[in-house]
Amino acid sequence: MPVLTRREAFGAAATPFILPSRSFAQRAARPNILWISAEDLSPDLGCYGDSYAATPVLDRFATESQRYDRAFTVYGVCAPSRSSIITGQYPTAIGTGHMRSKGVPPPETRCFTEYLREAGYYCTNNVKTDYNFDPPATAWDESSNRAHWRNRPAGMPFFSVMNFTICHESQARPTPEQHVKNTARLTPAQRHDPARAVLPPYYPDTPVVRDNWAKYHDTVSAMDHLVGDVLKQLEEDGLAKNTIVFFWGDHGRGLTRAKRWIYDSGIHVPLLVRWPGQLKPGSATKRLVSLMDLGPTVLSVAGIPTPKQMHGRAFFGAHDGGARKYIHAARDRKDETPDTIRAVRDLRWKYIRNYRPELPYSQNIKYMDEMPMLKEMRRLHAEGKLTGAPALWFAPTKPTEELYDCDTDPHEIRNLASDPAHKAKLDELRAEHERWRREHPDLTALPETELMERMRPGGVWQTAPEPTVLTAQTKAGLRVTLASDTPGVRIAWTTESRENPRWMIYTKPVDLKPGERLRAKSVRLGWKDSREVEA
Repeated sequence: MPVLTRREAFGAAATPFILPSRSFAQRAARPNILWISAEDLSPDLGCYGDSYAATPVLDRFATESQRYDRAFTVYGVCAPSRSSIITGQYPTAIGTGHMRSKGVPPPETRCFTEYLREAGYYCTNNVKTDYNFDPPATAWDESSNRAHWRNRPAGMPFFSVMNFTICHESQARPTPEQHVKNTARLTPAQRHDPARAVLPPYYPDTPVVRDNWAKYHDTVSAMDHLVGDVLKQLEEDGLAKNTIVFFWGDHGRGLTRAKRWIYDSGIHVPLLVRWPGQLKPGSATKRLVSLMDLGPTVLSVAGIPTPKQMHGRAFFGAHDGGARKYIHAARDRKDETPDTIRAVRDLRWKYIRNYRPELPYSQNIKYMDEMPMLKEMRRLHAEGKLTGAPALWFAPTKPTEELYDCDTDPHEIRNLASDPAHKAKLDELRAEHERWRREHPDLTALPETELMERMRPGGVWQTAPEPTVLTAQTKAGLRVTLASDTPGVRIAWTTESRENPRWMIYTKPVDLKPGERLRAKSVRLGWKDSREVEA
């Protein structure tokens, strides 16, 4: 719901503008929605055919769910990926593609949860945000390590996120003490023997690499236990039959040549959805899904059409946007290391365009370089002992174009871009990439200094102007009307204490009882909040 301008709010001063609201019965009939997300996770689960995995909870959950075999993130790293998920837009188009860049999205960009809250959903996030911009007060009813659907007012439908970090990149290279703590709940059968590991062909087969691969899988098994805890809570509350549960990973596994990259190892993720009575249990689909589609799909099952600024499309529900023919992915600066890479993928083929071919794949990133397997690979390369597929990542330059048949070459090590036999597919995907760039301006292809100057001239953060307040006495107390003329601004208000307030999204005049005090502020993505005003 748009914020009212001063003219709309105060023009007919004698008649307050009241927005229509849904009845309690309408709200209560809507399904609850739960997201269970895991960080740095490829489809390394038993239900996806990984014989090395030990994930009994998710394997059982898959028998109750629809499994999506072609789900991909837009970026292969946390912050840009989460930017696309919370906004339903390409980070390249809203300027949030560089890692932790504190972008300033266009005024029409919103967190999709704001639409849910306006429709009567109680929205909780436990706990990571990392959207490449600071989340506005209007995004969540709760966002903390205590956030839970159990905290909602009685009768309200909920949208809740439970995010697990135990399989994050940092935990695949733990200290011995961390690993003992992380894996405390694992049974002997769930502990991964490095000798039994089946390594991708782009890794050298050494004890260090095998141990690293096994520890990553141990963290996935530990995450599986945590998923079981959340599903048990849902059952205990009697909510499993009226709750749509999504399980997904925010990007690929946090290992070398996976996370940060837009090969399938970096962007192909698990996606399981359980919707009792609607999605066939134990089914699987190859329908292409971008994680940018998650928000529109949640809105769709809540009966809300996809907002026109969103690039994502619902993949089921009342406002299903239809099947995709392609998904798009990108890579830009990661921490201290620049690059510009774009990709197009259909059900079988992947096209990659390297806009900085003079840069090697194996640039140094301090945080990434802590991974034991990468240290091992750098050592072997320096000693001239790295050959075959593992040596490809250490080429001094990149080809301008890459083309892979992901069915016959799932690890993307045989570049077919120069093969005349595949020229038609190369031309098709190249043309789709160019069409996408024309349709969605690629802001992060600009030099980052230029992009940031456009978004934040002179490096100065803009501050949202305070909302305008009009009060009118009523028989019961005071009616407060709020407005702003600034594009992109939403107004957050609360009557709760300053210590831990629940900020509401302003959609209609607020009636205060005697003794109540209202506080309000303007918020906009990428700007500082306004000073609070009171009534």
